Amino acid sequence: MDYLQKGAAEIIRVPDLRERLEDSRKTGRPLRVKAGFDPTAPDLHLGHTVLMRKLKHFQDLGHQVIFLVGDFTSLIGDPTGRSVTRKPLTPLQIAENAKTYTDQVFRILDRDKTEVRFNSEWLGTLGFEGIIRLAAHFTVSQMLEREEFHKRFQEEKPIALHEMLYPLSQGYDSVALKADVELGGTDQRFNLLIGRELQRHYGQPSQIVLMTPIIEGTDGVQKMSKSLNNAIGIHEPPGEMYGKLMSISDTLMWSYWTLLTDLKQSEVDALKAAVASGSEHPMEVKKRLARTIVAGFHSEEAAKRVDENWAKQFQRDETPEDLDEVAVAAADAGWTAESGAIRLDKLLVRLGLAESAADATRKVKQGAVRLDGEVAQGTHARVAVPGRVIVRAGKRAKAALLS
Repeated sequence: MDYLQKGAAEIIRVPDLRERLEDSRKTGRPLRVKAGFDPTAPDLHLGHTVLMRKLKHFQDLGHQVIFLVGDFTSLIGDPTGRSVTRKPLTPLQIAENAKTYTDQVFRILDRDKTEVRFNSEWLGTLGFEGIIRLAAHFTVSQMLEREEFHKRFQEEKPIALHEMLYPLSQGYDSVALKADVELGGTDQRFNLLIGRELQRHYGQPSQIVLMTPIIEGTDGVQKMSKSLNNAIGIHEPPGEMYGKLMSISDTLMWSYWTLLTDLKQSEVDALKAAVASGSEHPMEVKKRLARTIVAGFHSEEAAKRVDENWAKQFQRDETPEDLDEVAVAAADAGWTAESGAIRLDKLLVRLGLAESAADATRKVKQGAVRLDGEVAQGTHARVAVPGRVIVRAGKRAKAALLS
């Protein structure tokens, strides 16, 4: 229970989960634990992996986990958190995104012990009669209890009929898979409870619902999202991933320990107590967190290498041995043969060390930008072309290969 409850925002209901686990232990029948993922975006970040990791915790304890790809529900589009109707994806987009998801999930889950299913298996064959019978279990007023629908209804904004089919479709997934437990984010509460109710209608025991919080991005304020420039992508190079993890606040670090690692909550609490007592330094604990996460998505060797490079760069003020190198056309960064100078705002953006030209200019003015170890003065800098220059912005650095 310590392992499974770690990071859970809410469980409906804890006594039921305990009872079902006890029954599983007595009978030897593993629980069927599902989590659904609609392949609506091609790039996965650490926020997507919170549920995958919780699936792993059940898998570690011997239960049957089901990684459900919502290829059919993606055609509807989840209305969760949406103030307007979501534009449906094309079947080709869904297929491409689904491949990305299934390729990456086995960085966390055991491939041989994971049941991968696509909900088009049953939803695609349900037929119009089946949809009518499914919809007959609920009323329009029940659907309007959903926060997004209620708000839109009050504001006289359109609610497409097909959107109301989404929670019914997700709920029917639990019926088709005979789920004992379903995992989801706190924003999925309405959909998850629909699954419990549908299972009762179909004569099945209602699934246990385990909800995880929505993880904040590196800014520690808004949810992790690529569009908000606060995400850590699981495809990112080890150095990039490590650097972003080291940039988070000491407070946010504990949420990451809980939601993005396999430590038990009691172990995380002990680590937190050690920092509070002064027996552990928060910097060293954060480095351990960064190594742990990088090793999980790359390798132990890669984690050790980037850890040492980071120490050289920021703790011992040395130049790391294997910085990420980025080819940059000098002309694209404002360089001309006459001036021999490059625009730092353009260079930082092209290296991915600044989100925008304005962000780059702010970093230069703060004295946070260095070129080959020297603090940049002004918005332009003279550089040799062709040439190689190490550019540092705050806690991150890259080597620019200018041509």
